[in-house]
Amino acid sequence: MAKTTERIEVENISSPHHKVRVDAAKYTAMRSALMAVLPAAAPGMTPTDAIAALRPTLPADLFPGGEKAGWWMKCVQLDLEAKGVIRRAEKPPVRLWRV
Repeated sequence: MAKTTERIEVENISSPHHKVRVDAAKYTAMRSALMAVLPAAAPGMTPTDAIAALRPTLPADLFPGGEKAGWWMKCVQLDLEAKGVIRRAEKPPVRLWRV
């Protein structure tokens, strides 16, 4: 029998009423890593810098060699923005911080 993966529903600030279900373990690991590296105030950190900072802290069993870290960081970023947990700068470049 195939192993069932626990899923979690995420939002997207760019598509407010669109929700999708993603792997809960990967989401939770990425959320913890992202929240640990983002500063608590503006001007914040670029997504590229955030990925570089969090990649070494990701569990190797979920993200072997940092695989798919960029996609998962963006997924979590958009969800946390939609929930008001993190913010982004109003003008480019994109910079993120915890609320």
